[in-house]
This record gives sequence, C-alpha cells and structure tokens, in this order.
Amino acid sequence: MRFDDSLKTVLAADASTAFGAQATFRQLADLIARGRVAADDETLGRLRGLRDQVPVTVRAAVARSFALGQPPVELVALFAQDEPGVASAALRAVRLPSDDWVALIPQLGPSGRATLRRREDLDVEVERALASFGSTDFTLAYTPTPSADTPVHAPVLGLAESMAGLVAEAAASPLQADTETDRQPGSASGFDIAELVDRIASYQQQRAGSPAAPIAPVVDHFRFQTDAGGVIRWTDGAPRGALIGLELARDDAAGTAQVDGVVQGAFRQRTSFTDARLTLDMSESIRGEWRMSAVPLFDPVTGQFIGYNGAARRPRIDQVAARIAEKGNAEGLRRLVHELRTPTNAIAGFSELIETQLLGPVAPTYRERAAAIRLLAADLVAAIEDLDLAARIEAHALELRPDVVELGPLLTRIMADLAPLAALRECTLDLASVEEAPTIVGDERAIERLLSRLIATLVSSGQSGEVIHIAASWNGSANAEVTMTCPRALAELPRDSLLNLDTETESQTPGTPLLGTGFALRLSQSLASQLGGHLAIAPDRMTVTLQAAVAAARRAITS
Repeated sequence: MRFDDSLKTVLAADASTAFGAQATFRQLADLIARGRVAADDETLGRLRGLRDQVPVTVRAAVARSFALGQPPVELVALFAQDEPGVASAALRAVRLPSDDWVALIPQLGPSGRATLRRREDLDVEVERALASFGSTDFTLAYTPTPSADTPVHAPVLGLAESMAGLVAEAAASPLQADTETDRQPGSASGFDIAELVDRIASYQQQRAGSPAAPIAPVVDHFRFQTDAGGVIRWTDGAPRGALIGLELARDDAAGTAQVDGVVQGAFRQRTSFTDARLTLDMSESIRGEWRMSAVPLFDPVTGQFIGYNGAARRPRIDQVAARIAEKGNAEGLRRLVHELRTPTNAIAGFSELIETQLLGPVAPTYRERAAAIRLLAADLVAAIEDLDLAARIEAHALELRPDVVELGPLLTRIMADLAPLAALRECTLDLASVEEAPTIVGDERAIERLLSRLIATLVSSGQSGEVIHIAASWNGSANAEVTMTCPRALAELPRDSLLNLDTETESQTPGTPLLGTGFALRLSQSLASQLGGHLAIAPDRMTVTLQAAVAAARRAITS
C-alpha cells in the first residue's frame, strides 16, 4: 500500500513569490489533469487563487499541455473561463466525452463556443448543442441603467441576459447609431425591444455587404538575383518588398533570414550551391524553410564576379520529415522527461551515497560499481535535460529571462567544468585572453547551457594531443562571437553528415554524447536561435553569434 503525498508537497510549497506561484500552478494543474488529485472545490479554488499571480503565457502553456491527456471537465471549465487566449488553448485540442462537452458548453462564452465550432472531431451530439447557441452568439449586448423610480420587470431582464454578448466581428466594427432614429429605452419597461431588433437588422445588413478579406496567395517557389555582396536585387514569384535588400551572404543580424554554411562558403569561393537551407521569418506567405540553388554570374567582358542567379523552393517532405512533429508530441515528450528525471536523479544520489560510504562501510568492489553507475546516471540525466530542452523549444514553451552576462567569466567557468573531460580524452582546451571579452544579453543559464554543450561535444570528439582553441570577440555588426576550432574527427565530415551523426555511427568512447553528436549540434543551433543568435558551422571551426549588450542598447535607443 502506497500513500501519494504529491498534493501535500505541492500545497506546502512557497507560493508567495512569482516563481513559486507559477511552479505551484503548473504542478497542481498537472496532478489534476493526470487524475492523481481530485478536481474538488479545494484544489480548484487553489488554482483560482493563484491564477492572477501567473502570467497569461504560462497559463496558456499549461492549457496546451492538456492536449494528450484526459483532464476532468471541472479543470477544463476553470481554464475555459480564463482569458480568451488561455481558454482557446484549453478548448482547441482537449478530448472529453460527449456528455461532458454538452454539460460544459452552456458555461462557455461566445469566443469559447467559436473555438469549438472550428474543431472537426466532435460528436454529433456536441455539434447539435453548439448549434442551439447560434442565435445567442450573434446578438448585441445592451443593458440600460435603471433609474431609481423605474420598475424592473423580471421577464425583460431575462430577455436582456439571454441576448447578451457580441461576436468578435461586431466588437471590431461596432454599429454606428443613426442619429435621426437614436432613441432611449422606454421608461415603462426598462428595455426597448423594437430598438434592439432594428440594431440587429442593421448589423446584419452591414456584415452581408462588407467585402471578404483577400486571401494571401501561397508562395512555394521564387527566383532571385543578387549583387556581388549577396544582396537580393531582383525577385520573381514572391513579395518584392519582403525579399529585395535581403542579404544571403551571411545570416541577417535582425534574425529575419538564416542561411547555412554552404551558402557562406559558396560566396567566399564564388561557386554554385544546391539545396542550401534558408529560413525566413517575415511575411506570412514566405515564412518558414526553403531550399535554394544558385550559380555565380561573371561579367563577360572583365570576368569580374557580379552576383548569383538562383531559385528557391519549399523543401520536400523527405527533407523535413525529421522535424515534423505535432505540438502534442512535444508535450508528451516533456511529460515523459518529467517522469524519467526523478528516478534517474534518485539512482545517481544513492550510488553516490554508496561510493562515498555515507551510509556505512562498503566493499571496494561495490564502491567501484557504484561509481560506474553514478557516471552512467549522470550521462542519462544530461540526455534527459537535452530532451526536455528540445521539447520546450519544439512546443514554444522555453522561458528565457533577459539579463546582462559577462562572457569572459562564463567561459572561464565552463573551461574549469570541462577540464576532467579534456583530460579523459587527452586533448587540450586553449582559451584566449578574455580580459576584453564582450558583454552579451540573454538568459544566463541558457547561454551557459549552449556554450558548455557545444564545447563538450567538440572535446568528446577530440583525439590525443589535439588542441581546441576557443576565443571570444566582437564581429563587424557589434555582436559577440565565440569561435571554437573543430577536432580532426569532425573537420573531415561534410556539414550535412555532421548534423546527422548519431550514436550508431559514432564510436562508444568515453565522453561521447549519449544522444549523438548530430543531436547535440542541432540542439545547439535551435537554442542559439531562441537566444536571438545563430550557430555557423565551417569545415574547421564553429562560431556562435549572440546579441551584445552594446548592440542591444543601440537598437533600444534608435527604436
């Protein structure tokens, strides 16, 4: 017989601070959603009490986590009564029995029922219940202020309450009252029904006569030409305003365009490239990933390089299959990681107790085995943390706290932490002088995670006698750069092969990442993008570009 004290532990936590309130809110909602705690008045009241202390983005992230579970209808109702963004996140993908949906629908507002109407997986009974609220969801809200000597009749108030609420279209374009027919509510009944009917009819006429918003065309390919500096000067097949002036020779500092090392190397060597990666974050019609190919152009008279002529297309399904994942899968992975982390930490802790003989004398053989278990558990914990970070990035739930970080002390601390791994691999870490290292802006824990994971990946591939040089400097756009030389084992591989390395193709030597070098590099790329920078991979080095404090202050002043 086991006693589950999860609720007691959560309720005993300190929720007086902002961080404590968020953690308690997340944990309590998760326990209720998984059925480990009853959705009674006490627990739901605790969630209501914490709701005002939790940001809307956090509440929406908790609501999205219900996608793969079957939370009780009482919990769904609590989130459905929150702000529209939180309510729509909870109602968009949660699964409930038909009877629970029918019981919940009368408690929803017009926006909540509109969210359910866009779903295509509801039963006929639920759709019939939604249809019964059709006329109520498209009425004008009008509640006059009764005077002290005006009697209020119950039937009239009931009619006013039943017709309360206007859809979002009416809120965005309210009706203009006709000044010639503007009338006040009748003093006899407290509500002029004829005036309300006239206003509804006028709104319906205006809505029927308003033109529909044009649908943006879908862009799946475009052609382009650049100048010698890699700036697009001509394009066909895509919005010109979004692409003209875009620089392809290197990653855009504003983060609107990101290219891989293939493009940058081709521009330096004036050679053609095929199916290079391009990621755009601008106009809705061209946002996302592209594959582009281009050939260099040379002046026929002087032979001087004058630019590139090329085309871009959307990637095929086989080129993005590894990245396609529903948000629900990311939420499920985060839940699995949460379940694995606790027992793994317990294994590591108990093995350390045995190794250090804190519980009593232990034979040397068992101490050696405990040490081996502790090292394996530490590798497993690191892999679990990487999976959790990847799932948070995939689900757009990574929380970053902006801060000013001194890059020099941070790199020095990372070098000290990785010294045992470098000694195990018999290679050397050479950190250049950091006295004039830049100061960067970003979440300190995320930046440390990015740099330590990337440097550890390089060290794990190092061979005996190799030296990995690391330097921090400013680049031409006043951003900070951390440059790391690649060991021979990685420098000999093409970029695509490097990003697809896994544990099956790598040798199982000490220090090798548990999830593979390719996963570690892809995770580093994603994390650098989340921090507003990028990771560039060249044949002999890797460069992490991050936002410098000077550049951030300059942009804040100009804006």
